[in-house]
Amino acid sequence: MTAISIQDLNVYYRTAKKHVHACRDISLDILKSDSLGIVGESGSGKSTLALAVLRLLPPNIAKVTGSAFYGKHDLISTDIKTLNGLRWKEIAIIFQKSMNSLSPVHKISNQMISIYRVHEPDTDLAHIKERIFELFDLVNLPDRVYNLYPHELSGGMMQRVSIAVSLLHNPKVLIMDEATTALDVVTQGQILKEIIALEGKLALSRVMITHDISVVASTCNRIAVMYAGALMELGQVKDVLVEPQHPYTRALKRSFPSFRGEKTALRGIPGKLPDLSVENKGCMFKDRCSYATEICKEVIPPCKNVSNNWQVYCHHAGELHD
Repeated sequence: MTAISIQDLNVYYRTAKKHVHACRDISLDILKSDSLGIVGESGSGKSTLALAVLRLLPPNIAKVTGSAFYGKHDLISTDIKTLNGLRWKEIAIIFQKSMNSLSPVHKISNQMISIYRVHEPDTDLAHIKERIFELFDLVNLPDRVYNLYPHELSGGMMQRVSIAVSLLHNPKVLIMDEATTALDVVTQGQILKEIIALEGKLALSRVMITHDISVVASTCNRIAVMYAGALMELGQVKDVLVEPQHPYTRALKRSFPSFRGEKTALRGIPGKLPDLSVENKGCMFKDRCSYATEICKEVIPPCKNVSNNWQVYCHHAGELHD
């Protein structure tokens, strides 16, 4: 079953001199009690997609079209009162830099109590404290954090606080926007392990936004590959990362080291992202793709079904060879 169904979503950033087409006709489903990893290099539109779905982009600089249905509610067009009732209670997000999402002049306790009461203002303090300590236990934080300020915490502890904040109201969907990128490998592994354990306890649907394909390989069930605002490939991790059908997915896979099997030389992806402020015809990856032909330069690739749960946007899907 589907938790959030995104259809034909486009995002345009407006400036005084130009418009940037940051997301292009994105259609994908976030499934209930499932994990989806969204990967791609910086500037591919991953974070923009998440912020657009939650309507967190400033309306004076961003125009969003399309739909993102959560149940009967279209998150893109529903009234703000309904949207505020869904955000954080039903759909929560953990931002990339926890130190920027926590107030430096308020204790963790004051911040979490205030956040809780935004949605449930009549809840008594004893119940809120009980919930906070319950979450501290879930994310492996000591009770003393309750009376500390953010600057008294390590980066890993602040990230755990952010996770606890996002879980205050038991959301059904949790979006992690590069939530562990700034952490060391050991702390990252611990937090991801805790998140996966929480999914089983809370029946969460998790969206993991990252440029690190290895994180998705080890922690997600499905994967969506984005490039220059467009969707390249979507399917099960065990399929897409074993035998990718899009040249960009193949290039991403080759650019990361493998810890198993034979050693292979890492290969970078030559070229750079296209200018999203000008009209781009055809496939967004055409200028960096060794398989590109004339049709790739003129015609937007259609969605091709490799199987029931595996889609690729490439004119030459099924024809690729190393």
